[in-house]
Amino acid sequence: MHGAARDLLDYVDYTVSVELNAATDNPLVLVEEEALVSNGNFHGQPLAFALDALAMAVSELANISERRLERLVNPNLSDGLPAFLTTDGGLNSGFMIPQYVAASLVSENKSLCHPASVDSIPTSAGQEDHVSMGNASGLKAWQVLANAESALAIELLAGAQAVEFLAPLQPGVGVGATRARVRTISDRLGDDRPLSPDIEAVATAIRDGSLIGAVEAEVGELA
Repeated sequence: MHGAARDLLDYVDYTVSVELNAATDNPLVLVEEEALVSNGNFHGQPLAFALDALAMAVSELANISERRLERLVNPNLSDGLPAFLTTDGGLNSGFMIPQYVAASLVSENKSLCHPASVDSIPTSAGQEDHVSMGNASGLKAWQVLANAESALAIELLAGAQAVEFLAPLQPGVGVGATRARVRTISDRLGDDRPLSPDIEAVATAIRDGSLIGAVEAEVGELA
């Protein structure tokens, strides 16, 4: 599933690279040929398609992340971890509410993944007969990315908590580096506290690359 998402992200990368290096003027003025060439290069359909694909790929990654999170907090699936990753259930809800948050973000992403690029409404008395709707595609993709970053941040916070319940067993080098970096941002959850600042801080570390940078410093470059 991650491979399928990576394929879509490769397509997005290729398309954006091509379009950033393309001529969008209409008409093109070819000085050496002394020619004016009318064309449709101003049309943003390639980017609109790519941005809709980006939203779908990232939404799927967040969806999978939330399902892993569910396995961590569900005592029927977590292979011995305490329910909701708290030792004082009843008084504390642990990661129950963060899992709700992740589920709601993933559900919102599914709604946002309806492609904007398949729609166009003629305007200006039919003069503007077809547009890419790429602006809407971009806005939706931006929101899906933000939601996915938060969903992944919640999984990382829960994962760090879960690993610590398994002590004295130790994780592998990569997981250990991830947990260590998360713990520089967010303290272990004991009694319930608002986790919104922690989620945002970890999401920021995902967004700015510092989290993956800390892991790669220990295990080498990740593909």
